[in-house]
Amino acid sequence: MTDTAPPAEPRVLIVAENASTLFGGEAILPLKYVTLLHARGVDVRLITHERNRRQLREALPDLQDRILYSPDTAAHRWLWRIGSRMPGAIRDHLFGNLMGLITGWQHRRLARGLVRAGLVDVIHQPIPVSPTAPSLLHGMGAPVIIGPMNGGMNYPPGYEDFEGRASRLFVTLGRPMAGLLNRLIPGKRRAALLLAANERTRAALPTRRPRIEIMPENGVDLAMFPGTARRPDAGGPLRLVFMGRLIPLKAMDVTLRALAMAREQTGQEITLDILGDGPERAPLEALTRELTLTDCVTFHGFLPQTDCAAHLARSDALVLASLRECGGAVILEAMAMGLAVIASDWGGPRDYLRPGTGLLVHPAPRDTFAARLAQAMATLTEDRALAREMGSEGARVVRAEFDWNHKIDQMLGYYRQVLNAGD
Repeated sequence: MTDTAPPAEPRVLIVAENASTLFGGEAILPLKYVTLLHARGVDVRLITHERNRRQLREALPDLQDRILYSPDTAAHRWLWRIGSRMPGAIRDHLFGNLMGLITGWQHRRLARGLVRAGLVDVIHQPIPVSPTAPSLLHGMGAPVIIGPMNGGMNYPPGYEDFEGRASRLFVTLGRPMAGLLNRLIPGKRRAALLLAANERTRAALPTRRPRIEIMPENGVDLAMFPGTARRPDAGGPLRLVFMGRLIPLKAMDVTLRALAMAREQTGQEITLDILGDGPERAPLEALTRELTLTDCVTFHGFLPQTDCAAHLARSDALVLASLRECGGAVILEAMAMGLAVIASDWGGPRDYLRPGTGLLVHPAPRDTFAARLAQAMATLTEDRALAREMGSEGARVVRAEFDWNHKIDQMLGYYRQVLNAGD
């Protein structure tokens, strides 16, 4: 009998405008795929934009010969300057997509060159995670997988003012137009496989034609967030932590008001570490002073993930009162580290939290959101055993369902499936 060598893994090309820890949550996803696939010995390459070069040189020095960078152009810079003056939805969806189309054409040419050179078996486009963003990766000469995507969300009832009238009108008109745009640019219609994070996102996809599978967008790298055998002293203050950008939709002003209420309600010490930065930092620091919380609230600014993990190890619970969180990787990272979670009962947090892992607080009605959030904080303050039980259950759930290594196993299976389907 002749021994048969196991089949080689597919040669994979990751295509993503951003692959970095510096440009928001979704930009981390392609970076994870590249690093974890490479660690498995997979022949993996990356195409990304020039703006990522500096960090990738530092993070992946041994992979620079496997990364192609598309150049920053005058058109990119012009669209960014104009778009930065626009309301959020118009900036992100219109000008963001226009810049994405320019980058997409660049990436299409680079990817086709690699396929024609015989260096790529399957192409994977993990971002943008928006289900309606068009993809230019069609007719590539290799099967294309897009996703996992996550989106199709609105603000909760009562928060319509978070988007101005122009933004709301743009979104109302833009979503139906997405179907037409995706007919003109048919990358998603012709993909070998689309991955959606949940049924809400599946319903928002502009096509039902290719195969669609459900796969969570986020995971946890347990080497970076390994959990901790030691939790903070149950006799000390309840230690809350927030991780994320300081932007309006994160509702950090509501969190600070809730913290003040909970401290007054319980008569006990509760602290909050804020890990992140953004345009709302100065107003939030002013609100902290106004609420006389400077002795218990600490703004740490942007921190690398290793430092965030160290802060989580010293905390009891994560708080995330976000008003439009499609995913929420920070929830999974906190759960992995054994923290209870207090989060908005809206969007991604609702998808990730399981019974017994945290407290979900609905954002509506708006005028009592802070009071309900304060009650959740008070519950964990007065029942520290419950907080620990939730943390333990959350750690178990993450290891069972959201380990990044499990995601890589699943993605490798999808790579093989689309290749075999083309045989």
